[in-house]
Amino acid sequence: MTIYRDILGARKWKKVEEVKKGWSQEKKFKITLDTGEIQLLRIVDREHTERKQREFKLLSDLKPLNIWMSTPLETGFCNEGKSVYTLFTWLEGQDAESLLPQYSLKEQYELGIEAGKILKKFHSFSAPEDQIPWERVYNGKIDRKIKAYKACGIALEGDQYYLNYIAEHRDLLKNRPQSFQHGDYHIGNMILNDKKELGIIDFNRFSFGDPWEEFNRLTFSAEVSTEFATGLIHGYFNGEVPNKFFELLKLYIAVNQISALPWALEYGAADVKIMKSIFQKTLASYGNFTQTVPNWYKTKVN
Repeated sequence: MTIYRDILGARKWKKVEEVKKGWSQEKKFKITLDTGEIQLLRIVDREHTERKQREFKLLSDLKPLNIWMSTPLETGFCNEGKSVYTLFTWLEGQDAESLLPQYSLKEQYELGIEAGKILKKFHSFSAPEDQIPWERVYNGKIDRKIKAYKACGIALEGDQYYLNYIAEHRDLLKNRPQSFQHGDYHIGNMILNDKKELGIIDFNRFSFGDPWEEFNRLTFSAEVSTEFATGLIHGYFNGEVPNKFFELLKLYIAVNQISALPWALEYGAADVKIMKSIFQKTLASYGNFTQTVPNWYKTKVN
């Protein structure tokens, strides 16, 4: 039996195409209804029901922000009750990651500014009042990620620069605010349409935490376009970037890079090679961690 066949509205589907892109555990399908409307179907094991229900509610609550993004339409059980599904609006366009380099440097920067403004809107949605203090949450995350890195069996050249910086700057986590987080905010989870409008997809890693932690994937965006990555920072802070931001950015990027290798090992040699390359490029961009600001960042863009 097809895992989505027992969804009540499936009889109105004219075409179903599996979407292979991404690393999520969820099965994804592009659904074309008999009316011609297109939707996105995501399916995951039933054990994730509580989180998927939270995701549905949170993304529904974000509608007033007026962002072009994947919006939930319907959720329920399928696959004879063994799976939970969610239907989302479909964002028609192309992957920003592949399309952006075709644009002028000025356009890349301007789209980065737009991405920064969108991220700021997301962060206007506050975390629940009973949220555990960020310092405690993130220090636990650091401990787990370093343990996983040291246990993975591969030691990357220059890793001590990362580890030393992390050890020496945990105090930056004190008294940080918390908000809604997309959870994986980078160019690979963005769409561009023929009007060059920017859309945001793949919220399945949503969480609550320090809003500035969302910049920890900025290295992936900078790999595609340093103008876009710079613009994202400028757009978020409206051109007035606090000095403390770059100290925390360096910490969050360091932690993310240390955790990237154990993560990539689960997906194969190609992903391991990519993460090793980004690890070394990040190290170089910080001058072996002697610089607070990465060298791809531009104070001004013409």
